[in-house]
Amino acid sequence: QVQLVESGGGLVQAGGSLRLSCAASGRTFSTYTMAWFRQAPEKEREFVAAISWSGGTTYGDSVKGRFTISRDNAKNTVYLQMNSLKPEDTAVYYCGAEFGQPRLYGLDRSYSYWGQGTQVTVSS
Repeated sequence: QVQLVESGGGLVQAGGSLRLSCAASGRTFSTYTMAWFRQAPEKEREFVAAISWSGGTTYGDSVKGRFTISRDNAKNTVYLQMNSLKPEDTAVYYCGAEFGQPRLYGLDRSYSYWGQGTQVTVSS
């Protein structure tokens, strides 16, 4: 069982930056693939980024070049550095976790564990 707690959301102006954190419980964090998804009102949950247990990363097309996912296994934490934020980045951001290496990183059903979400609002 893994419990995830996101933090770091808030209100920021367009062009600004935020760093989200997701703290995980448990002693086997390093064996999990971690991911960030987001969901805007009345929209489907959208893949943002994922980082495998070995450190490989993948990004959604809408955030490539602006967002960076990283992990610190000693702190059981995954981060999402978000730069050059746009109003369309406004959403609730969720952290997901799955043991090992999901076959499809970009599908939310690939992840068994989820945090409660943190709101990111980007004003124009």
